[in-house]
Amino acid sequence: MKGWTLTFTLAVVFGLCVGPFYWLAMAATHSTADIFSWPPKFYPGDQLAANTAQLEESIGLVRVLGNTLYVAVVQTAGAIVVSLLAGYAFAKFSFKGRDLLFVLLLSTLVIPGGVTIIPIFEMMNDLGLIDSYPALILPSLSVPFGIFLMRQSLLAIPDELLDAARVDGAGELRVLWRVVVPVMRPVLAALAVFLFLGAWNDFLWPLIALRTPEMYTLPVALATLQGLARTDFGQVMVGTAISSLPMMILFLVLQRQFISGLLAGATKG
Repeated sequence: MKGWTLTFTLAVVFGLCVGPFYWLAMAATHSTADIFSWPPKFYPGDQLAANTAQLEESIGLVRVLGNTLYVAVVQTAGAIVVSLLAGYAFAKFSFKGRDLLFVLLLSTLVIPGGVTIIPIFEMMNDLGLIDSYPALILPSLSVPFGIFLMRQSLLAIPDELLDAARVDGAGELRVLWRVVVPVMRPVLAALAVFLFLGAWNDFLWPLIALRTPEMYTLPVALATLQGLARTDFGQVMVGTAISSLPMMILFLVLQRQFISGLLAGATKG
C-alpha cells in the first residue's frame, strides 16, 4: 500500500511540475481564440509556424534572442570570474579587515534588489552607459551569493595542496587555474546555472536601462506584446516557450555537475 501511495504522490507532483510546461507547448501551437476556448485544447494545433512568423515580425525574434544570449553569457562568465577570484581571496589570503569586509558583503544579501535600482541607474547614467549592454552587464558582475558560495567551497581545499603548487614555482593565477578550478568544477557549474537563469530572465533592470527597441532582451521584448485592447497570446506563448528552452538545455547538459555542486555546498563549510 505504501508503494502505491508513494507512486501516486510522485505522479501528482510530476504532473504539477510538468503540466504547465506541457500546456505552454500546446498553447504555442494554437491561436488566441483556441487558447481561451472551452474545453481546453491539450493537443497540438496548426498555428505554430504562423505564431512564430508573427512573433518574428513583431519583435525581431532572432535579433532579440541574440541580444539575450550575448548579455546572459557575458554576464554569467564575468560574474563567475569575479566570484571565484573574490572567494579565493577571502578563503586563502589573510589581510587586514578581511572578516569585516566579508561580513559587510554578507549583509548585502538582505538588501532587496529594488532598493539599489536608483543608485545603479545614477551611476550608469553618470558614466554614459544607459541604453547600452555594459549597463546591463557591469552591475551584475559582483554577486554576493556567488562570492559566499566560492569562499565556503574553497575553505574545504587544503592549504597544503596550494602550497605544494607554489613550491613548484606556480604563480597564484596558475594555482587557481590548474589546482582550484578542476576541484571547483561542480560548484562552478551550479553557480553558472543560477547566474545564467537570473540573467536570461531579468526583466526590470533591462526595462529601465534600455531605450532602443533593437537592443531589447527577450523578457522586455515579450512585454511589448501586451496591448491595451488586444494581446496575441499565440505569440506570447511561442516567445515564452522559446525563452524556456535554453535553461532546460543548460540544466540537462550540466545536470551531473549541478547536482554535485549542490551536494558539495550542502556538506562543505
